[in-house]
Amino acid sequence: MDIRPILSTLMRHKTAASLIVIEIALTCAIICNALFMISDRIREVREVSGLVEDELVRVQILSIGNDADQAARTRTDLVNLRGIPGVKDATVINQVPFVNSSWNSGVRLQQEQQQSTLSATTYMAEEQFVETLGLKLVAGRDFNADEYRDAADLLDGTATDDSIPATIITRSMADKLFPGEDAVGKSFYSWGDKPIRVIGVVEHLVRPSQMGGPSAREYSMIFPLRPHYNLGGNYVVRTSPERRAEVLEAARKVLQANGADRIILEDNSKTIEELRHEFFQAPRAMAWLLGIVCVVLLLVTALGIIGLASFWVQQRTKQIGVRRALGATRGQILRYFQTENFLLASIGIAIGMLLAFAINQLLMGKYEMARLPLFYLPAGAVLLWLLGQLAVYAPARRAASIPPAVATRSV
Repeated sequence: MDIRPILSTLMRHKTAASLIVIEIALTCAIICNALFMISDRIREVREVSGLVEDELVRVQILSIGNDADQAARTRTDLVNLRGIPGVKDATVINQVPFVNSSWNSGVRLQQEQQQSTLSATTYMAEEQFVETLGLKLVAGRDFNADEYRDAADLLDGTATDDSIPATIITRSMADKLFPGEDAVGKSFYSWGDKPIRVIGVVEHLVRPSQMGGPSAREYSMIFPLRPHYNLGGNYVVRTSPERRAEVLEAARKVLQANGADRIILEDNSKTIEELRHEFFQAPRAMAWLLGIVCVVLLLVTALGIIGLASFWVQQRTKQIGVRRALGATRGQILRYFQTENFLLASIGIAIGMLLAFAINQLLMGKYEMARLPLFYLPAGAVLLWLLGQLAVYAPARRAASIPPAVATRSV
């Protein structure tokens, strides 16, 4: 189809055509960034934690006074928890994933290094840590029995040897510290000036908090330091998915029976899946909000195209009749309006892509958002082209159905 008549017509309706171009450009810019932000939030919500989440419950306990025998009581707690019917295993740790705080430490590759290579979170583990959480070792081994120490001795300075005998780190952390190399057997520095040797690598283990952003979510290291219940107060119990509620209630009773000077933090004692759901409530709500904004924006744009197309059909009734009288078919009239819309949409999309990059640069500077991937631009363009064609179809079809006699009656 010759587009020169279409361009000539558009030049005579500059104001209306400009409004549609601006509307499509703004929609394109916003939609591209909104789709990127939605996908980013969805990826965040669906992150792999490394835990067998559907089998774990967490009970958080807090001592009311000073407990001089907290290490021994912790061992008793674990024996009692593991004896609950339906419990596969239990452990005590200083922190759990999907909370808003974490134990973090700088990690250096060289002792004299002034600036940390990265900041990692530290999990203190007793003998059943890996088995209880269901972590998957992809290299190396678990800790040996002689590598475990009591965390309290190290933290209060009473330990004769303050070194960390070994560590297990995540694959993400291993790739960052030792890119392209086998991390097992390598050493790094953290918690002092003595090297810590890597003896194992787990596939996934997320940081409890959002510190460091998405790229640092799996910078986690596990130290063979047995924590007592007052170091975070987190007991994690593993059971079958259908028995979680039953086991959680039984765990509360078992821990309460082992001393009246401790309280169960009921609001924090729940399944790991519940902790995850609450932790990602904000990004999930943001994804829904952005989705609604996209739908409303597309609807407004579609209504604008329909309104303008309907107005132009009414204004060009005689012109359409003349073309029909001269032999133009209904299909040609239909394609005329669709081509016209395609040209306007293309101009608007081209401008919108530039605006999309400008908005993304602003978001990167103010909110540390990632760079907009290029494939969102053609995705947004295709969406708007389809929207434009669907929106203009009804008015164009109505124009094509006008009989020549009716259209030219007053000519």
